[in-house]
Amino acid sequence: MGEKVVADTFDLSDRHVYRKKLAQCLEGLERLLSEQRFDRPRNLMGLEIELNLAGPDGMPRMRNAEVLQRIASRDFQTELGMFNLEVNILPHRLSGRVFDQLAEELRTGLAYAHRKAAEVDAGIVMIGILPTLGQDDVVSANLSDVDRYTLLNDQMAAARGEDFVLDIEGVERLVCNSASIAPESACTSVQLHLQVTPARFSDVWNAAQAIAPVQIALGANAPFLFGRELWRESRPPLFQQATDVRPPELRNQGVRPRTWFGERWIGSAYELFEENLRYFPPLLPICDDEDPLRVLDEGGVPTLAELVLHNGTVYRWNRPVYGLADGVPHLRVENRVLPAGPTVVDVIANAAFYYGLVRALADESRPVWTRMPFEAAAENFDAACRYGIDAELLWPRPGRSGGVAKVPAVKLVRDELLPLAAAGLDAWNIEPADRDLYLGVIEERCRRRVNGASWQVDTFHRALGAGLERDAALAATTRRYGELMQSGEPVHTWPVGFPAP
Repeated sequence: MGEKVVADTFDLSDRHVYRKKLAQCLEGLERLLSEQRFDRPRNLMGLEIELNLAGPDGMPRMRNAEVLQRIASRDFQTELGMFNLEVNILPHRLSGRVFDQLAEELRTGLAYAHRKAAEVDAGIVMIGILPTLGQDDVVSANLSDVDRYTLLNDQMAAARGEDFVLDIEGVERLVCNSASIAPESACTSVQLHLQVTPARFSDVWNAAQAIAPVQIALGANAPFLFGRELWRESRPPLFQQATDVRPPELRNQGVRPRTWFGERWIGSAYELFEENLRYFPPLLPICDDEDPLRVLDEGGVPTLAELVLHNGTVYRWNRPVYGLADGVPHLRVENRVLPAGPTVVDVIANAAFYYGLVRALADESRPVWTRMPFEAAAENFDAACRYGIDAELLWPRPGRSGGVAKVPAVKLVRDELLPLAAAGLDAWNIEPADRDLYLGVIEERCRRRVNGASWQVDTFHRALGAGLERDAALAATTRRYGELMQSGEPVHTWPVGFPAP
């Protein structure tokens, strides 16, 4: 959420006041949009990566406070679990050599963090879910010592009124309960931000929703949870269930989950913020002193603090973001579907593919979302999470005949989407050599049908075949993953299994 929140308790009047304040914020947003007060196009992007801490044995280390103290950089922050960190890269302009610049910044920052973590017997692992993480690791006692996490956990647990239930059936089935939201901390992701004008917002958001399943299929990197092999990208079902404040009765009534793909294409950013207020009760009813409508009447720009805080507790996979920079409001699309890792090259390749493709699709005269029902995109998201690089996705048929057809994700990417992504990167004026380098990584993943999830699964089964017990095989897979991650070579080049002794 990124907000400094002081732990407190709330009474019924707090929620009434907060709901009223939220309505004022929404009205303020509507006025800002109608008065065209938003920032001009600046082609700005941003990048955040959530990370895991693991020791030389491959096991999680609950030491983020000690590691952050040693790193001593504002670029690195806490995340929900004590074994989590987050690195934030300052906004960059999408042009020229930006992807190589990002890669160099990430390599330098992560190498430094890894050295500092080693001082407390830990290391940085970029992966969707740490394979060695156990159910006993994700408990309330291992939440980071930050007020906002304690408060959020307390409020979500109170809203649910009973244990959170995890029930994920994939290759194997996992069923377990948790008294807290701590299992959410198992999910470590990449967030890609893109600043857009209000006029462009809906096109960019719709495009991002349409391609989210493709991103998951290509980038899946979380096949294990609590020792079980589940979906190729197990973060989305885990995140939804770990934050699900609905008891079964409300689910049966069709009440929407707080972790949500959505249910329709949109026509404006306002629609998403309005939906968040209409459908989701406040979890953190903390009121700011600002009167947003008075600030607007006096010619100023409100922070809309309550709206921003509430928006941060609705976990859309493509989230609308309102922000201020130098006193000027702006809108961003925050793309949250990708898992972390496996390497810096893979992360940047995923980013290049996303930014290129979303630009090209948003520019099309007959956009994909006018030719495909939203239900198909939602079905695709589920299929991509389950099957990863082997997923088959629904996509509009070429030409004007209409309708959708099921096509292997790798074929869709190589035949149709990679050329579009290249054209989109050209529209951003990306250096051609960088365009070809990073899109080439995506093409090779498709050609070899290898991503982080497939490598993890194949290497784990190789370890089992060599006679290791399950826990030892997961630990060996994690250690080998860490070694290859540090090498920096993209995951499609990684050898399966373990080097000869």
